[in-house]
Formats: sequence, structure tokens, C-alpha cells
Amino acid sequence: MSKKYSNTTSDFIEWDTMLILVRNLFKDGNYKMSLLIALGSFWGLRISDILDLTWNQILNTESLEIFERKTGKRREIKINSQLQKHILECYKAIQPSKIDSKCFISQKGTVYSVQRINVILKELKRKYNIKIDHFSTHSMRKTFGRAVYNNSENNAEFALVKLSELFNHSDVRTTRKYLGLRNDELMETYELLKF
Repeated sequence: MSKKYSNTTSDFIEWDTMLILVRNLFKDGNYKMSLLIALGSFWGLRISDILDLTWNQILNTESLEIFERKTGKRREIKINSQLQKHILECYKAIQPSKIDSKCFISQKGTVYSVQRINVILKELKRKYNIKIDHFSTHSMRKTFGRAVYNNSENNAEFALVKLSELFNHSDVRTTRKYLGLRNDELMETYELLKF
């Protein structure tokens, strides 16, 4: 639960920073968090949908089909070959008891809660000195959005249309605000003035 009058907006992680974090977590034996951050950042799923994933849904496949918990809408995701390799490496390292078990089982034998994941992310922020103000489960979804937008500089507006569709936003303005682009653009206005 957030404190009264506090800012609960999550921020995105720069793509290269996210990749370094995923690799470092894997190297340090924190395979579940390495996988969770990779999936969230590569697919832009909400945490509730990530925590619902089972190994047989994501292992040795080129695509994934889910029905989003929040919207009930169908979403199809292409799994690129590099991410497929990371999923397999995490699976081998974690060694789950069954192929149809959930991917993110805690030491207590239950699926991690969103609150617990948020606590872990704050610990990772400190441990790995991640330069981000508000690091939470939603940061991965925003990381995905910012990466898609930034990699489409030649056609940024088309990227926003695609993201709006993927995020199931009602319009592109919502996506622009969601990614923090509107505020960035407004703040750039102050840079236009010279002394």
C-alpha cells in the first residue's frame, strides 16, 4: 500500500540497463527474477499475467497466447530466439518439479504476490545500483513500451499506434501519457529558451 499523497507512478529502465540487470541476476543465481524481468520487459505484460504463466506455455515455443486478466482480451506474443534461449537456461537452472507448474513459485511453494515482487525489485534496485526513481512491477511494462518507441524513431507515431493496440489503450494520447512522453516533451519546452 502506498503512503498518502505519495507518487506511485513507476518509471521505465533504460533497455541496456535492463539487459545488464537480467544477465547479472542470472550470473548471481537469481534465475526467477532474471526471467521475470526479461519476460516483463520483452513482452510488456502486466505482472498478474506474468505470474500466471506456466513453463509449458513459454518453453520451446515461438509464440504465446494469453487472455489478459485485467481486460479479458486475447493477446498473442512472438517469442524471439534470444529470449527463448534465456527461458530454457532459466528452466534448466530452476529445475521445476513439473512442466505445467507456474514459473514464479516462491520458497513457500506459492506463486509470488505482486507485493512481494515489488519488495524484491526495491532490493534489487539498491543491490545493483539501478538508476531509476520508482522501480516496481509496472516498470517492466513501461520498459517494453519505451524500447519499442525509442527503436522506432523514424516512425515514432506508428510505434505509438502499435503500442496503444498492444496495451489496449483507448487512444494514442493515453499511450503517450503512460510512457511519460507528454511530460518529457513539455519539459523540453524550457530548454528552448536561452539566457
